[in-house]
Amino acid sequence: MTSFLQFLLLLSILLLTAKLAGYAAMRLGQPSVLGELLVGVLLGPSALNLFHWPVFTAAEELQQMVSELGEIGVLLLMFVAGLELHLSELRSNFRVSIWAGTLGVLGPVLMGLLIGAVFGMETAPAIFLGLVMAATSVSISAQTLIEMKMLKSRLGLGLLGAAVLDDVLVILFLSVFFAFNSGAASWVQIVLVGLRMFLFFGLSFAFGFWVLPWLVSLTKRLAISQGTLTLALLVLFAYALAAELLGQMAAITGAFLAGLMFARTPAKEILDSRISALAYGFFVPLFFVGIGLKTAFSFHAETFSLTLVVVLGALVSKALGAALGAKAAGFSWAEGTQLGAGMISRGEVGLIVASAGERAGLVTETEFAAVVAMVLVSTLVTPPLLRLSLQLPATFLTPKEKK
Repeated sequence: MTSFLQFLLLLSILLLTAKLAGYAAMRLGQPSVLGELLVGVLLGPSALNLFHWPVFTAAEELQQMVSELGEIGVLLLMFVAGLELHLSELRSNFRVSIWAGTLGVLGPVLMGLLIGAVFGMETAPAIFLGLVMAATSVSISAQTLIEMKMLKSRLGLGLLGAAVLDDVLVILFLSVFFAFNSGAASWVQIVLVGLRMFLFFGLSFAFGFWVLPWLVSLTKRLAISQGTLTLALLVLFAYALAAELLGQMAAITGAFLAGLMFARTPAKEILDSRISALAYGFFVPLFFVGIGLKTAFSFHAETFSLTLVVVLGALVSKALGAALGAKAAGFSWAEGTQLGAGMISRGEVGLIVASAGERAGLVTETEFAAVVAMVLVSTLVTPPLLRLSLQLPATFLTPKEKK
């Protein structure tokens, strides 16, 4: 069998199993991403070891191709996350977004440093572990809120805004961290990194506010097949390249901003269905399954203890940090608890950050497996915990909040 036919067979297996597992997860009341991750782990080296089946003789080449298709899925996923946002609605809960998003990042970062100290990790890997634990999945939170018909509520908008700010902060901190870790240690170099980030954001917003609407209008007037979709992909890739080359940031930052800019244009109505079909029909499932395919779980005592501590530390630090932030911004204790529960899920953002650290050699196989387990558990417990928190008794409120 030629390598191309092997590739077609591999894609067929991955897409079929991903969709079936995603469907099964949704039937059980869980996000589809959980099923896609689990089936990837099942097909990976920890269980069925798909790439070592006799039929796949070009295993290394096939694995690389699946990985690169998955990277495109990451960009599309973050574009969709930006496309779903409405800045005017988020502004109404800006204060709680700032407080809950900020403390929801600082808490896990400090927890990561503590865990690193306990397990004898060096400073850089410990900080990176904290950044992975600080991530929050916008899509998982939004999906849960939509299912509960609470996306437009005060809690829903506050949670979504906090999750967005959380993601932006994690991505920015990650970019600065990589700059420091690569040797940009002098003040001049640090200032230059900051200026390049500022320039990237300035140009991105300037293009999005003044040039993009004109391009969208021009494309709609021209007789081009799927012109708006093609324009979106071109802008998405351009923003991703600019983020890496100009801003020295992760490409997903550019993809997220591209979606945010398109959300302000009439093209949003066209792209909502088309870009989502492209992303979730092909590329995104390959990313989630691909993460599982690279994960090898080990059940040695050291591995188990690290995984257990990372999972518990991630759950507690995120929920507590976000809840305290919400309370500081004027939410009730009950609302703060609900918001903290909704912020627990790491989903695709945690996997994106973890994958970046794996490529940079900042996490070992054991640590990467622990992080993936943390993502799986946090994704699994978020919907039931959020539902449970909404049933908090009125006695949980303070007398002032009851009024």
